[in-house]
Amino acid sequence: MARDGDRTVITMVNDYQGDPTEFAMVIPTPVVLQESQINIGKKSTVDHLDAYTAPRLVEYHDPDPCRVNEFQYRSLQSAAPTASARIQKSAAAKTLGVTIEAEYTIGEYDIVILSATQSDGLQTWLDREGYKVPPKARSVLASYIAQDMKFFVAKVNLEEKAKLGGEFLRPIQLAFAHDRFMLPIRLGTVNAKGKQDLILYTLTRKGRVESTNYRTAKIPTDMGLPLFLTSDEEFGKFYKAMYAKTAEREGPAVILEYAWDMNWCDPCAADPLSQDQLRELGAFWIGRDQKPRIGTNGKVIAPNRIGGQARDAFVTRLHVRYDAESFPEDLKFQETGDRQNFQGRYIMRHPFKGDISCEAGTDYARQLADRFEKEATQLASLTGWDVAEIRQKMRDDGQILPSIPETEDQQWWEGIWNK
Repeated sequence: MARDGDRTVITMVNDYQGDPTEFAMVIPTPVVLQESQINIGKKSTVDHLDAYTAPRLVEYHDPDPCRVNEFQYRSLQSAAPTASARIQKSAAAKTLGVTIEAEYTIGEYDIVILSATQSDGLQTWLDREGYKVPPKARSVLASYIAQDMKFFVAKVNLEEKAKLGGEFLRPIQLAFAHDRFMLPIRLGTVNAKGKQDLILYTLTRKGRVESTNYRTAKIPTDMGLPLFLTSDEEFGKFYKAMYAKTAEREGPAVILEYAWDMNWCDPCAADPLSQDQLRELGAFWIGRDQKPRIGTNGKVIAPNRIGGQARDAFVTRLHVRYDAESFPEDLKFQETGDRQNFQGRYIMRHPFKGDISCEAGTDYARQLADRFEKEATQLASLTGWDVAEIRQKMRDDGQILPSIPETEDQQWWEGIWNK
C-alpha cells in the first residue's frame, strides 16, 4: 500500500495455486473504481521489494584472539459479453438490490464493480455468477454494505490468460482517494482453510506505519544463531518457526519485520528500488517534489545516483497471521512520524579455527562454551524446538569447542571440566 494524504494505491499479489477457473476475489473498496484506476502490475517489482525488506542473516568470523581483530560479514536473502447480455445481467442484479457500477477486462482479469443494499441479494448474485461464497459470509458482507463500501470482483479471463502464458497471476493494482487508511481482510477468512498469512508493505512519506486497532509488536531481532542455520533452507525453517512462536506469544497483533528510509540501508539484502520501481508500486509523489529533504542527522539528503533523485519514501513491512476469531475487524492504520530504522537481523559467529596457543586463546576457548549454550537455548526459546536436538545438530555441523591449550601457569585440575 502506497499512501500519502488521502490517496492510496494497493498492489495485491495472490499466492494462488490451482486451476485458474477456480480463482476469484471480492475486495470491498470505499469508492466506485473507474477503469483507469485499475492496473496490472509486475510481480518482479513486488518480489524486489520483498527481497529488499527480507530478514537479514549476517555472518562474522571471530578474529585470531592472539592477534588484531578483523571480521567480515555477508547477507542472505529470503471474451467480453455483448451489450444485450450486459443489460440482462444488470437488470437481474437490480432485482436483488445489486447495482453493477462498471465492468472491465484488464489484462487477464474480468472485473465487475458492484454496490448493494442488502447482503442476501449480494450473496445470491455472487452465487448465481459462480462465486463460491459460504453462507457465513452474509454477516461480513452486511457490515461492508452498512459502511457504504463498494465491491471489486475479479476472476480470470481464460482466453487472455492463455495469450499471456506463464504460471503466476500478475498483481492487480487499485488507486483511489479516501480518508480511510485500512485494509479489508475479513472476507478472506470465510472460506479459508486455516489461518491466512498476509505480508503488507507500506510506502509513505513521513515515517513508519502501525495498526490503530491491533497492537503492533516487533519481531525478535539481533539474536545469535547456531551455524547449522547458515543455508537458505535452514534459515527459512528457523524464521517460519520463530514467526509462528512470536505470533502465538503476542496474540492478535501485527508484527513489524522491517522499517527503513529507502534512501539507504546497511546492510542491504537486495539492491534499493529505483524511482521508477517505487512509482510502479504507487508512490506517485516520487520525483514530483524536488524540495530537499532533511535527514535524521539534520543534514540535507543528497540525491541518490540510481534514478537521479533521493527516494522520498519510507517502507514498513508488517506480517499478520489471522482468522475470523483472532482478527474480527479489518486492519486500520496510521502513518507516524517515527523514522527510526528497524529490521529483523540475525547473527552467526564462526569460531576461529587456527592456533590459539596463547593466554588470550585460552580465555577465548572457555568463552565459546557459554556462547554456544546461549545460542542453543535462545534458538529453542524463539522457535519452540527441543534444545537437546539443537545441541546435537550443532555438534553434527562441527560447531564444537576447540581444545583448551595448556599453559605453563595452568593448574593441573583446569580443563577436567570443560564447561
